[in-house]
Amino acid sequence: MRPGKPALSSGHPISGEHEGTRMSTDQKPSLWKLGGLTPLNLGKRAWKEIVEDEVFARSASLAYYFILAVFPAMLFVLSVIGFLTAAGSEWQASLFSTLARVMPASASDLVQKTFQEVSRASGAGKAAFGILGALWAASQGVAAVMQSLNVAYEVKERRPWWKQKVLALGLTLALAVLVLGALGLMLFGGRAAGLLAADLGNAGLGHALVVAWNVLQWPVVLGFMFAAFAMTYRFAPHLKEPEWHWITPGSVTGLTCWLVASFALKMYLQFFNSYSKTYGSVGAVIILLLWLYIAGFSILLGGEVNSAIDKAAAAQQQEQESKVTTLPVPRADKAS
Repeated sequence: MRPGKPALSSGHPISGEHEGTRMSTDQKPSLWKLGGLTPLNLGKRAWKEIVEDEVFARSASLAYYFILAVFPAMLFVLSVIGFLTAAGSEWQASLFSTLARVMPASASDLVQKTFQEVSRASGAGKAAFGILGALWAASQGVAAVMQSLNVAYEVKERRPWWKQKVLALGLTLALAVLVLGALGLMLFGGRAAGLLAADLGNAGLGHALVVAWNVLQWPVVLGFMFAAFAMTYRFAPHLKEPEWHWITPGSVTGLTCWLVASFALKMYLQFFNSYSKTYGSVGAVIILLLWLYIAGFSILLGGEVNSAIDKAAAAQQQEQESKVTTLPVPRADKAS
C-alpha cells in the first residue's frame, strides 16, 4: 500500500484505517454513479493509479505467469472434457477455433501445435496425475492475478498461504467451468436448437431457431466473460467486505480494452507482420507474450477503475457525513 494514500477500495480493505468513513452495504452507491466523478476525471484518476501502481510492469509479470499456465490450463480443460464426454475432439476443435478469432494467427498456431505435442506425449496412465498437475500449474497464473489486484485495490495480503492456494485452485476451477460452459453453448447450442425444432415438426421454425441462436450465442458468451471478470474482482483481492457485481465499469473497461486491443493486434499482424523478420523462429512466442500482456493489463485496468470509483465514492460519503454532523457552536449568552 502506498504511503499517504487513503486505503479505500471496492468492498473495503482489510486494514483498520478510515473506519469512520466506511459505507455500509445498504448506503453504498452504485459503482455506475462513478463516485460522483465525470468520465474524464475518472480517466485521469485511473491513469494516475495505473502509473503509481506500475500496472505496465505488473502486466508483464502476469504475461510471464500466464504463458507458464496457459498450456496446463488448456490441458486440464480438455482432459476433463475427455473424461466427461466422447466428443473431446470436437470440443478441442471448438476451443482452437475460438482462440483463433481473438488471438493473432501465429500465436494461435503456436498454442495449438504446442498443445498437440504435449497431449501426444501424455500417456493414458498419466492422465489423472496430469490433470492435477495441470490444475496446480494453471492456478499459479491466478495466484499472480490475486497479488496484482491486491496492489490495484491497495490492500495487504493477510490470508494464510494455504488459503491463498485453495482460493487460487478454486478460482481456476470456476474459470474452467465458465470456459466449458461457453464452449458447450457454442458447440452444441445450434444443434440443440435444430433438434428442438425437429421435435416440433416445423422446418421454418427450426431454421428461425438456428438463426436466432447464431445471433444470441455471442451475447451469451459475453455474459460468461463478464462472469469471469466479476468472479475475479470478487474473490481475488483480499477485501474485508467484498461485494458481488455482475457488471461494473471496471469489467466493461477491462473487457473492452482486451477485445479491442486483441482485434487491433490481429489486424496489425495481418497486414504488417514484421515479428518473424525481427525475432525469427521465436516471433510467434513474442506475439503470444504480447497478447497475454494485453490480457493481464486489461484485468488490472478494470481493477484500477473500480478502485478509483470506490475511493471517490467513499470520499464523497465522508464529505456528506461531515456536513451533517458538523453543527454550529452555540454562542455564550452575554452577561447582563
